[in-house]
Amino acid sequence: MTNQPNNDFLYAVALSLIPKLGPGTYKKIILHCGSAASFFNLPSGKLERIQGIGPKLLAFRKKKLNYLQEAEQIIEAANQNQIQVHCFQDENYPGRLKSIPDAPPVLFSRGNLDLNPKRTLGIVGTRKATQYGKNITQQITEELSRFGPCIISGLAYGIDIEAHRAALARNLPTIGVMGSDLNTIYPSTHRKIAEQMMDCGGLLTEYKLGTDMSPSNFPQRNRIIAGLSDALIVVEAAKKGGALITAEIAFSYNREVFAVPGNLQSKYSEGCNDLIRNMKAGIYMSSKEIVNSLSWDMDSGDSPAQKVFPDTSLLDPLENKILERIFDKKEVEVNWLSHDLDVPISTLAVKLLNLEFLGFVKAFPGKRYQWLHSKQ
Repeated sequence: MTNQPNNDFLYAVALSLIPKLGPGTYKKIILHCGSAASFFNLPSGKLERIQGIGPKLLAFRKKKLNYLQEAEQIIEAANQNQIQVHCFQDENYPGRLKSIPDAPPVLFSRGNLDLNPKRTLGIVGTRKATQYGKNITQQITEELSRFGPCIISGLAYGIDIEAHRAALARNLPTIGVMGSDLNTIYPSTHRKIAEQMMDCGGLLTEYKLGTDMSPSNFPQRNRIIAGLSDALIVVEAAKKGGALITAEIAFSYNREVFAVPGNLQSKYSEGCNDLIRNMKAGIYMSSKEIVNSLSWDMDSGDSPAQKVFPDTSLLDPLENKILERIFDKKEVEVNWLSHDLDVPISTLAVKLLNLEFLGFVKAFPGKRYQWLHSKQ
């Protein structure tokens, strides 16, 4: 799917390029003016009434054409590299991030991502994970897989990459939030895992192609991990590190934060134990902590073991193929299905309507369809 550079979309990207225009001011402009284009086109007097907008910021409007040209180049480069661009005011922008004060005005993604899944779970920890930490990460993912959460982490060494592996092993969607642009996989040794994530999740960043990778990018990206997560679990962490930064941010966002208690003599458990002692994280003992805190109904999700493929003898060949894809993926988006089956969307719409009428699938906003048929 390519990004459609309509006028509003182009101006939204252009607005994000203005120096020293923070996320808060960006959102105020959208809220008060209705669109990014208004910042460039409304009289200065009206804009100056918005808190945070003064003469210095308005002076950047003189370079309007420069910003629009750069925005066009960013969108074109994204299209050439199979990258989706998500602006704050777009429907496909993560709804969970819209509620945080410092949400990035623009995000870039690659893969088969649903940025607004029903359930999300962040799993983070030390880059120097012990076997205990890896085992716990696998156990968390296994116990909660029946609910189909999207696993959020940072593609880093240690607990992060273990969380992504665990999700892929259980066919759970997983999103890697990066501190670099989408063509710069860091660390490079995780490129293979990143490629595997393209079919069941993908990668997300706030950095456009060509952005220099800086150490300061990684603490910045932690707020996205925290914001996307309904609950965040810190599996192992030393006294200082990125995982603790993410936990602190998640706590400030009023997210549910849990820490796995560890050996008092292990330095990679000090951070978790401190979070628990300082009451910034609950003690994670089992999946019940997540299920209870987020009100996940233990009986609401069908695990793969419960699902059975129904009698489809009365369906035509195309309807059977559609059903097979939805059965395998649990949820599919119409555009993906059209590309995968090489069938026009108009044809799919008729078939999906029939499958929904027969009770095999259910339609959701965003032209998404989920499997419904389960063993009674």
